[in-house]
Amino acid sequence: MIVLGIESTAHTFGVGIIKDKEVLANVKDSYTTEEGGMIPFKAQEHHVKVCDEVIKNALETAGINMKDVDLISFSQGPGMGHTLRVGAMTARTLSIVNDIPLIGVNHCIAHLTIGEELTGAKDTVLLYVSGANTQVIAYEGGKYRIFGETLDMGIGNFLDSFARNMGLGFPGGPKVAALAEKSKNYIELPYTVKGMDVGFGGLMTNLKDKLKKGFDKKDLCYSVQETVFSMMVEVAERALAHTGKKELLLGGGVACNTRLQEMCKQMCEARGCKFFIIENQYLVDNAAMIAVQGKVEYESGKRTTDSTIRPYERTDDIEITWK
Repeated sequence: MIVLGIESTAHTFGVGIIKDKEVLANVKDSYTTEEGGMIPFKAQEHHVKVCDEVIKNALETAGINMKDVDLISFSQGPGMGHTLRVGAMTARTLSIVNDIPLIGVNHCIAHLTIGEELTGAKDTVLLYVSGANTQVIAYEGGKYRIFGETLDMGIGNFLDSFARNMGLGFPGGPKVAALAEKSKNYIELPYTVKGMDVGFGGLMTNLKDKLKKGFDKKDLCYSVQETVFSMMVEVAERALAHTGKKELLLGGGVACNTRLQEMCKQMCEARGCKFFIIENQYLVDNAAMIAVQGKVEYESGKRTTDSTIRPYERTDDIEITWK
């Protein structure tokens, strides 16, 4: 089966094409800025502008035509309404014009599924760290349950906001990571863990105050990473202990950070658990994972009867038919 997936939940418009378990193409174009954050209608304009070219490049990379595609999969939610609409409209148009079945999937679960598909992991706890999403997810009792999550903003949005307050552009996470590598001077910061939930709002307020007082930006970046990644590793370990599972999977754009990967690996080694991480191109928002998720769900008998977008869809709202 050849599946074409479309990803448009946030700053990335991507098209991925898979054939059975082989990724034939994973093409994307992302909205960025030199300063400030992501403006939803600007991201929408970006996606409208690049969608045709990204589709064309993906088909050329895969060496196929639309007539070869058996299924079209798209991110139905969660995400920004402005950008989700572009992906949904594109998917519906391709489906109608070419008479190809259409299926909408949950973006968060797609991160977990492609991780397990590519690594061979069987029953993981997913530490999902991205822009808007910060969750600890695992399959339990017939659903993907959220065992812990952020109480305010996602870790990626937190890092972007911190970078923006330092005068850096979007996305800010990689820029914070680059500055963090230039320091080893830890400054004590608020650490907010409540059970298996985390919070970043108080930390953001504290950092704004420290920036106004002239604290060294490199030291703050190093301290921020050490603090927030320790928080994430703590709640992931707590979820492993609570569920009794022996596999930790890291997913989402922030998972590309090598310091976070190192801390997760150390924790898993200490617990006697397996740690799984996939290539960066599949950690960030990408359409290959949407194609994989679409294939898995379609083959389980699931069908999309309502292709409207679901910006606020929860991971634990999804009916699981493929486990």
